[in-house]
Amino acid sequence: MKKITLAIGLYVGLLSVAYGQNDETKYIFKSKKSETTNKKSFPISSKWFKLSSKTLAGSSFRTLKLDEVNIVSSYYAQDGNNSAVTGGIGTEKFFDIANSLDLKFSYSDKKARKHSITAEAAIDYYSSASSDKIDPRSVSSASMSDVHFYPTLSWSRKDDKTHKTVGASLSYSTEWDYQSFGGNLSFSKSSKDNNTELIVKIGAFFDTWSVILPYELRPNGYGSGAEGDNNIDFKRRNSYNLSIGVSQIINKRLQVMAVVEPSYQEGLLSTPYHRVYFTDGLLKVEKLPGTRAKLPVGLRASYFLGDRFIIRSFYRYYQDNWGMKAHTVSLEVPIKITSFVSVTPHYRFNSQTAVMYFGPINSHKLTESYYTSDFDISDFRSAFWGAGIRIAPPDGVLGIKHWNTAELRYGHYNRSNGMVANIITLSAKFK
Repeated sequence: MKKITLAIGLYVGLLSVAYGQNDETKYIFKSKKSETTNKKSFPISSKWFKLSSKTLAGSSFRTLKLDEVNIVSSYYAQDGNNSAVTGGIGTEKFFDIANSLDLKFSYSDKKARKHSITAEAAIDYYSSASSDKIDPRSVSSASMSDVHFYPTLSWSRKDDKTHKTVGASLSYSTEWDYQSFGGNLSFSKSSKDNNTELIVKIGAFFDTWSVILPYELRPNGYGSGAEGDNNIDFKRRNSYNLSIGVSQIINKRLQVMAVVEPSYQEGLLSTPYHRVYFTDGLLKVEKLPGTRAKLPVGLRASYFLGDRFIIRSFYRYYQDNWGMKAHTVSLEVPIKITSFVSVTPHYRFNSQTAVMYFGPINSHKLTESYYTSDFDISDFRSAFWGAGIRIAPPDGVLGIKHWNTAELRYGHYNRSNGMVANIITLSAKFK
């Protein structure tokens, strides 16, 4: 359920970079720059993980260390009355329980270059009332609930002498109606004084969709997609992404970053179980073009207002060749209450126009080549606001030395078309 995980990805993204220098979210604004503050590492004691220089090609490597462990859990729930599964009307009730674990390792090679390896695994369990309407004849269809699993493995190498960092990542994702494989390559170059940095990333993702149709539109003998009833078609979808960003430290208090992230998709871009009702009452499945080009442009600014306040702002403009245009503005203000307790109120506003193929129920004409009643790509305004509290005691959380930080965040999302959602996220960092 890609459209549902947008809000989840947004909040987890905000959470994971709340105290970093730059951040972006997966669908709305995604890129990440590591902090360069001094951090102590603790070696892995287990024989399964501790690798000596002898086992790693002679003297080429120093001991592999576990720098950081991050655990994130969240609960997300939404409701609304514009489900695309039932033609733009009907329940959008949905909940998702998400958990992720990432392990960050590092080692230095014989040229004193720092290598970082991150292994992340995330799993969601969700239940969707709207997806259950794909086949309302059954007590519970295959799509009502499912598990979404998505691991990622990434590597980077930083050379302080040349001020260059290179990296790569591989990812996999699966749930009931699709599988995805992807990868990214990255390169960054800093100036000699580290005040300016160029960041370039390229990525590609290759998805396979199960063409699951509403029950009343299935040809004779066509399967439902449920286990044991898989006589269905499969379609491909490929996505290609490029991100170019430039960050600049203006002075001791102000840092800015500009980023442009063009992307291109091809293949099955419509959702085959979304219904569309025409003016004469005829029913069809959603149909959208087989290609889509997107162009987001963003500008970020962080201002350090004394020792207790940081103001982080972001503006993003988006347009694509389907006719959508959007403006996003966000503001986050971390406030240090004590030396180890801080709160972070945040607010995000988005305004977008509809794609040229959108129409509510019973509004499309049979002469149209493409048609959808998915309100996710309609005209609306949305707001996402909330706050978090973070603690980082010098002796560790609850006196546990390596439990570096704990954070609890809450967010509320609402749209002008009536959809509402709430998410609560808890994270723990061990160093």
